[in-house]
Amino acid sequence: MAKPDFYELLGVSRDADEKTLKSAFRKKAMEFHPDRNPGDAEAEQKFKAINEAYEVLRDDQKRAAYDRFGHQAFEQGGGFGGFGGAGAGGAGMGDIFEEIFGEFMGGARRRSPGGAQRGSDVRYNLEITLEEAFEGKTVDLVLPVSTVCGTCSGSGAKPGTQPTTCGTCGGLGKVRMSQGFFAMERTCPTCGGRGEVIKDPCETCNGTGRVTEERTLSVSIPAGIDDGNRIRVAGEGEAGVRGAPSGDLYIFVSIKPHAIFQRDGADLFCRAPISVVTAALGGAFEVPALDGGRARVKVPEGTQTGKQFRLRGKGMPILRQRDMGDMYVQVMVETPQNLTKRQRELLEAFEEESGDHNHPETSGFFSKVKDFFGG
Repeated sequence: MAKPDFYELLGVSRDADEKTLKSAFRKKAMEFHPDRNPGDAEAEQKFKAINEAYEVLRDDQKRAAYDRFGHQAFEQGGGFGGFGGAGAGGAGMGDIFEEIFGEFMGGARRRSPGGAQRGSDVRYNLEITLEEAFEGKTVDLVLPVSTVCGTCSGSGAKPGTQPTTCGTCGGLGKVRMSQGFFAMERTCPTCGGRGEVIKDPCETCNGTGRVTEERTLSVSIPAGIDDGNRIRVAGEGEAGVRGAPSGDLYIFVSIKPHAIFQRDGADLFCRAPISVVTAALGGAFEVPALDGGRARVKVPEGTQTGKQFRLRGKGMPILRQRDMGDMYVQVMVETPQNLTKRQRELLEAFEEESGDHNHPETSGFFSKVKDFFGG
């Protein structure tokens, strides 16, 4: 199967300059990166192909050879080794990706000298009540996390000794294998990518530089926080390797279902039953508010079931603002049950005295039914 044209892979013209190539590669790499397409073999192949295309076109000599001879310029025996392969100082795919996305990724994929590696982030799931979300609160979290080993101060080496530079990779943490025009790069098998080896490991942490222990942390939950929000606490994740910075703690907040209210952003919704008499004659009733008080709802005469009333400023606090959401109360007219003889007589008398003007919706509906069946 013929290999696709490198220019077409990146979506650029054959006279594209370096800036255009870099921008096109960044866009394509983001689209097909394996982290964004887990388990997608086709996306993985495309990601490798665009890396190969950019590795060639970014180099003036390789690009000139490709423009003249196409893919044959880089096949075994093609006779163009004089241009110098990636193994002779060129960049491998890992280097290209680091160069293009190093700043975007915040340097998270890089290891600092001496084998140091940033600690992992920690996730904590926290469930709170709607009242707690309304008021805000401070919670004490007990977290089992990795911390810096006190015996070796995080070096991983036995006190009095020091890690030594890996003889296989020379401290780089990776080794390269040249094949034709390209070079493949992989993690050093001797030091596991750390660049150092520990001959006398610390007995407390077994050379890892970290120990696991429980830690209590006080975290402030702001008023108005919503279900699914997360709170980042910098530096409170796993300890870094070999003295590198710690990761972060991410607290994912979920809110328990409430017996009365449903929430939509900063607004609260509830349903309240009212009697037929209140609906017909008008009246008022009270509903609880999350601030501990009560909210009064005035029901006008002739209110129908499903009518919604808005109570301004009785909802949730808006996160990191002084404004408040609203409360919406929907009334449901409750039909009387278990009537006494006297109650039945009164309702029957009311029915006899009623006319279309008392039930306009009912009258209108059955008028349409009558017209539908042609009188």
